[in-house]
Amino acid sequence: MKTLKNWTLLKSDAHHVELSVDGKHRLCLYVLEQGMFRILIKRENKLALNRTWSIAPQNDVPWEGRARESLEGFTLPAFAVEETDDTLRISTDKLRVTVHQPLWLEWEYKKDGAGWQLLASDRPTSAYLLNAHGDGVAHYQRRYKEESYYGLGEKAGPLARTGRRYEMRNLDAMGYNAESTDPLYKHIPFTITKRPDVSFGMFYDNLSSCWLDLGNEIDNYHLPYRRWQAESGDVDYYLFLGPKVLDVTKAFVRLTGKTLFGPKWSLGYSGSTMRYTDAPDAQRQLLSFIRLCNEHAIPCDSFQLSSGYTSINDKRYVFNWNYDKVPQPKAMSQAFHEAGIKLAANIKPCLLQDHPRYSEVAERGLFIKDSEQDGPERSSFWDDEGSHLDFTNPETVKWWQNGVTTQLLEMGIDSTWNDNNEFEVWDGEARCHGFGEEIAIKHIRPVMPLLMMRASLEAQQTFAPEKRPYLISRSGCAGMQRYVQTWSGDNRTNWNTLRYNIRMGVGMSLSGLYNVGHDVGGFSGDKPDAELFVRWVQNGVMHPRFTIHSWNDDQTVNEPWMYPAITPAIRSAIETRYRLLPYFYTLLWQAHADDEPMLRPTFLDHEHDAKTFEECDDFMLGRDLLVASVVEPGSREREVWLPANGEGWYDYYTGQWYSGGQSIVLDAPLERLPLLVRAGAALPHSARITHVDAKADDVRELKIYPLRGTGVSTGSLFEDDGESWGYRQGNALWLDWEICCNAQEIHIKFNRTGDYLSAWKELKLTLPARETRRLVVEGTAQESWML
Repeated sequence: MKTLKNWTLLKSDAHHVELSVDGKHRLCLYVLEQGMFRILIKRENKLALNRTWSIAPQNDVPWEGRARESLEGFTLPAFAVEETDDTLRISTDKLRVTVHQPLWLEWEYKKDGAGWQLLASDRPTSAYLLNAHGDGVAHYQRRYKEESYYGLGEKAGPLARTGRRYEMRNLDAMGYNAESTDPLYKHIPFTITKRPDVSFGMFYDNLSSCWLDLGNEIDNYHLPYRRWQAESGDVDYYLFLGPKVLDVTKAFVRLTGKTLFGPKWSLGYSGSTMRYTDAPDAQRQLLSFIRLCNEHAIPCDSFQLSSGYTSINDKRYVFNWNYDKVPQPKAMSQAFHEAGIKLAANIKPCLLQDHPRYSEVAERGLFIKDSEQDGPERSSFWDDEGSHLDFTNPETVKWWQNGVTTQLLEMGIDSTWNDNNEFEVWDGEARCHGFGEEIAIKHIRPVMPLLMMRASLEAQQTFAPEKRPYLISRSGCAGMQRYVQTWSGDNRTNWNTLRYNIRMGVGMSLSGLYNVGHDVGGFSGDKPDAELFVRWVQNGVMHPRFTIHSWNDDQTVNEPWMYPAITPAIRSAIETRYRLLPYFYTLLWQAHADDEPMLRPTFLDHEHDAKTFEECDDFMLGRDLLVASVVEPGSREREVWLPANGEGWYDYYTGQWYSGGQSIVLDAPLERLPLLVRAGAALPHSARITHVDAKADDVRELKIYPLRGTGVSTGSLFEDDGESWGYRQGNALWLDWEICCNAQEIHIKFNRTGDYLSAWKELKLTLPARETRRLVVEGTAQESWML
């Protein structure tokens, strides 16, 4: 690659500065917000890809993509430009960048009372590189000892990415090692840099395969550096100020789009296994699942039909029902619905070469095209070869939506499970329609699953416009949170996966994917033993997505009742999930409305406590619930660090209070997941331990965990009918409370907005068993509050 060196200022206008580099390239520096700048380099003043699908600061992007140079949705504040003989400085009130000669950038932020402070810096020696004879771009930055790195979405290993190298190349990583396998399923080249006094984010809006080295590589000729390198496309990155890690994550979500607000039932237990639909009597086995849930008193809200329902022999054919296995799809769907269970069906974007409709789709030109021949590209898929659908072709989108509607939704299926959508098309020059402007697949591979899930979502919305859609997708890129819930793919059954999936989920959440979970119990490998299964379920119920899913090598099925001796412990964990559904649902609303992460590392709300930055197996569910999953066999105690929050923590089960800033050891019998609640919090609970039904959910309890001394704390609850768009017109309940504590009394005051009338009319208030102060509700001593 060739280093970019000498620059001259060409122009400066109200929103950007443009430089000529080496007499033929262009560097555009956009001032988007007070604390957000963007750098775009155009090779020979041309863009390799003139649009993006990830950047959505205001509304969703058009199907054909957002113009890459669009500034829509940003505030575009005023900025100052200062030029000297060999530097150019661009400044807002919060952030400034100095462009040095030869080309490298130095970033500073304004700290209250301390003036301008170093934030980040390019490597002074060879910062920006372009391949002089084709594709390939790279960007090198300085790496400082005091920096730690987070983000990158779904990655194996530690939560802190410092000192490691990663690759973004979407793969179907069946049975991956959660500690070490790389790459995986998703493409999110976004990093959070944590410095002692400030944090900042960087997002490379480049959709080609790329590498990020965060301290693994060293070179004697350069100061310590970090590197981003892509196989093709443009250097186009956004740098934005925190100052805290939470601020960076929320800014990234605002940049790439709001989290989908799905129906409440999507937070219930979702059953699944490949074994049922692979069986010759699939319909009978699926209906047996309903009976077994009832027999074992396991609440369930949805079931995911794996792809075996589409099979011909051992292969999978999207939109094809195997009527030998499932002779009556509509009757089967009705049976699930009568049990209160929704159905999601697996669909795949690649048609095998012997698919019954392959020739029809090929003749209509709906596949990605071969780079050299006039016909569909062919890639390996499910032990054969097939061709991938081209979702940049509007006719493909119509074909797909027709299949979703006629073969799924009209059969009684409620949701789409968009799977195997990594688009492993390794002919980088394979041609995509590009909505009329042809694009090589190497530039937009991760966009294909994004458009696939969008096509599915719009089909569901058209079919049932009064209901909020729910979808699942395994693969994708930044922005996929606008459409789907996701999970960490086909994990492998062992204790190490349980431990590192926790980090993987929190890493996705830090990277803007809030609605996440894992295949509980492990997808591949032999079945989990009883102890591992209990601990995995206990951990899984504390994630936004809770699904037990498997394709065990030993032909077994992971089911809640698979070990009779521990079924009561499994039931207890799932019941805890259902009791906490009002809390989960409020978190989902806050994720959508306020860009608040649902899963949170303990440091996210406690940056002042250095201990919280150490690698651990703990995480927060919202701001209030500390989850201390047991991830080691034989453990019946759990050591946990209580973040120094100045208020302390309560044991969720016993009400015992502990001060923060210390390590404690909790009992962790096999039947119990250690949980702690932030002092000052109040957790809403339901008494309904069965499938979600807003009209029947008529009991609500608010468990209050008051401050031990004096002080004020606040909280909120969101309620609605669980599936409509009524909240947009105010048909929801927003209940806020303020808890004022002193030495003798605990005062709580409520404020409600919205016109939704819930099935529960009285809110029962409870205090920890050891609490002796009097509870005063809006001026009266009582133990409940009337809605």
